[in-house]
Amino acid sequence: MTGFVIAISALLGLLIGSFLNVVIWRVPRHESIVSPPSRCPGCEQLIRPYDNIPVLSWLILRGKCRSCKTKISARYPLVEAGTAILWGLLAWRFAGSWALPAYLVLAAGLVALSLIDLDTFLLPNRIVYPLTVAVTVLFGAAGVVGGVGDFRRALLSGLGVFAVFLLLHLVSPRGMGFGDVKFSFVLGLSLGWVSPATAFLGIFMGFLLGSVVGIGLIATKVKTRKDHVPFGPFMALGTLIALLVGPQILRLLSQ
Repeated sequence: MTGFVIAISALLGLLIGSFLNVVIWRVPRHESIVSPPSRCPGCEQLIRPYDNIPVLSWLILRGKCRSCKTKISARYPLVEAGTAILWGLLAWRFAGSWALPAYLVLAAGLVALSLIDLDTFLLPNRIVYPLTVAVTVLFGAAGVVGGVGDFRRALLSGLGVFAVFLLLHLVSPRGMGFGDVKFSFVLGLSLGWVSPATAFLGIFMGFLLGSVVGIGLIATKVKTRKDHVPFGPFMALGTLIALLVGPQILRLLSQ
């Protein structure tokens, strides 16, 4: 049964990844994610259904539009494959938990927000707010079925992480943007469902990864101290690491 759940989740992740490509492109441009249908940015030709099969179509077309041969970014199949892998891994980790749907929705949101933040240095409210509501509702439903105590702990963790990020923002607005503050609640909630220790680990990993990469960029002169480095992707990565291998890391640290 676990293998079946993993396979179905990965397959659905491919399809969701294709949709996320639309979200990543259109949301920062304040365009509808529903219409019009996807088009080639070069010739404006509608993308045919058989040219819109996740990963496979890009490989068959060799990364080019069928009509005008405009190059199609490798980001598209990478987002699709990456989302499928994430959904498969989360299904492996939470296959026996009612919280799995919440984690799958969370992963989709993390992919979209991370790439948008890398492109625009923004975490759009159009994604952060619906993601927060959806994940909270799904964890609430899981709590009703599997245990209200888990949901209560998750809520408290989310509020605690939000309070820490808000304090950091008030102390240093340039160092911690308010977009990161709004994003922090859903991360704390999702991590706290597992345990408060997992919440601490996920947030710590996000800060650690952000610091290491930031120092590396400055040391290699790719960035200066005055340049902004998006923090959203590191928050997302730290969260995913803690969710997937947090118990193993915490076990090693406790020895």
